[in-house]
Amino acid sequence: MSYSVREVAAMLGLTPAQIRSFANQGFLHPERGARGELLFGFRDLIVLRTAGELTAARIPPKKVRRVLSLLREQLPAGRSITAVRIAADGERVVVSDGDAVWNPESGQALFDFAVSEIAEKTAPVLLQAAETADDADDWYFLGCELEMTSVEKAREAYEKAIAIDPQHADAHVNLGRLLHEARAAAAAAKQYRAALDADPEHGVAWFNLGVALEDLGRSQEAEEAYEKAIGLDELNADAHYNLAGILERRGDKPGALRHLAAYRRLRE
Repeated sequence: MSYSVREVAAMLGLTPAQIRSFANQGFLHPERGARGELLFGFRDLIVLRTAGELTAARIPPKKVRRVLSLLREQLPAGRSITAVRIAADGERVVVSDGDAVWNPESGQALFDFAVSEIAEKTAPVLLQAAETADDADDWYFLGCELEMTSVEKAREAYEKAIAIDPQHADAHVNLGRLLHEARAAAAAAKQYRAALDADPEHGVAWFNLGVALEDLGRSQEAEEAYEKAIGLDELNADAHYNLAGILERRGDKPGALRHLAAYRRLRE
């Protein structure tokens, strides 16, 4: 399924000139229609979505194009721009890919040393205090703190919280997220479902479950999860966007356009 320049402009808030400029830079892979017009696929929309978000954050268009060009050179062979997260941090652009965070303009890795140093100093104290705790919330909040210094210890803390209180939905969600980031989508989905058993109206759990199910190739179930997330929070822009992707791949262009329009409104 493909989208015209006019449709893309309406969905993402970019001008036709900006869209054509990105296409000319080689960031996109549009096809040509019967009359020679540009037609964009969903992967192109992901790149343009990022460009739109950076532009909305007042990053100059020229800088956006430069960043995307540099990033394309920095990523390993076969790694697409669509696979990483690109965001504005004040006047600079930050890219995250798993645990790696860097500035594509300087190529330098980024890390908040002040926060890290504080976390490293306080972690042993928190761990010692938690050893005598029998409250699930204590272990949950410890897990949140430990994520800055040790993902493994954070996972153990969330597991402790769940062992004390199997109905601790937030602990299940955070544990699921850490498992998901470790590319264990099936294990993550199990944790998200456990969170929903405890709290069926946990919007984040529904959304995260949708992402995990997509990664597992279970699009129909992912669609239902995103619909649940939107039903609980119609302002969840990412749920609208991800659902649009599923509908687009299924051939439901009107449905995809409807959710992309919702995504654009929310981002604005």
